[in-house]
Amino acid sequence: MRPVLTSIYRFAGGLAACFILAIVVLVFAQVCLNLADKIAAALTGQGIGLTIPSYADFTGFFLAASAFLALAYTLREGGHIRVTLVVMRLPERARHMAEIMVTSIALAMSAFATVYMVLLVLESHEFGDRSAGMVSVPLWIVQMPVALGLAILTLALADEIYGLLRGSRPSWAGKGENLLNE
Repeated sequence: MRPVLTSIYRFAGGLAACFILAIVVLVFAQVCLNLADKIAAALTGQGIGLTIPSYADFTGFFLAASAFLALAYTLREGGHIRVTLVVMRLPERARHMAEIMVTSIALAMSAFATVYMVLLVLESHEFGDRSAGMVSVPLWIVQMPVALGLAILTLALADEIYGLLRGSRPSWAGKGENLLNE
């Protein structure tokens, strides 16, 4: 089961990276079009008016998708910001119990957010909600990566709880902590 879960987390992280790459490509293309427009205006006295319709909307959609799809992978790799100042000073047993408690709270919050995001996706689909930009996109398509990212984060937190209850150390233990100690 571990290889399947790890593959899911990595796939979501890779998908998040693809969305970040799409942001870079879209913004770079728009900058090049702006430059071509400025050059045309300098040469002819009139700009061409080159633009990618709704590029700002799409970069925002891609940013939301990348942020939420990266959550589970970042959790497993120890990349989330954690306040370990108190937990590091606890005895091993108390530290383990604190990790279980905090991860359980995070799991409950993530599950709650996942349920309501999925309901929002379904509602947007049912009512045919669309984005307001020049290029109108069905909102359920835009919301789907956010819901998927939250669902995978919920799975990752449940995976953590399972491991913690079996006596394992958290997956993030030792990862990222050295940055605080330097």
